[in-house]
Amino acid sequence: MSSTVERCTGDCLDEWVKLRRALWPHESEQELRLEATAILERPDDQIALIARGQNAAVIAFAEATLRRDYVNGCTASPVGFLEGLYVDPEFRHRGIARKLCRAVEDWAASLGCSEFASDVHLHNEASQKAHEALGFEETERVVYYRKSLRS
Repeated sequence: MSSTVERCTGDCLDEWVKLRRALWPHESEQELRLEATAILERPDDQIALIARGQNAAVIAFAEATLRRDYVNGCTASPVGFLEGLYVDPEFRHRGIARKLCRAVEDWAASLGCSEFASDVHLHNEASQKAHEALGFEETERVVYYRKSLRS
């Protein structure tokens, strides 16, 4: 199956948000739409790419940011950071995620990045395997804690 990758614009916002909802179902559609719109408003340090199938429908997306703060496991700055990657289940195992990831890596490299990073929840083994298949190396595992302070 042939797919094309392009930078996301407002013209495909509805299709993109639908896929974002599939990746992050715990978030409201309104919040996902606001976040997507914010990404489009910051083209110098954020990018959203979509993949279209043969019928021109949006079947996948990748989002990335340029991070200048500390990124676990990295030594350089800035770092391209893969924030989200999703392929509609019907179109998986066809190289679409790899194609999107390469395009995001090219974007990050064009902005002076020498490292590309991502993160995955500890329990999400499917995503861990996908990252490894895309060439990512695990650098560390972290568990975050918090404690409320009384006023």
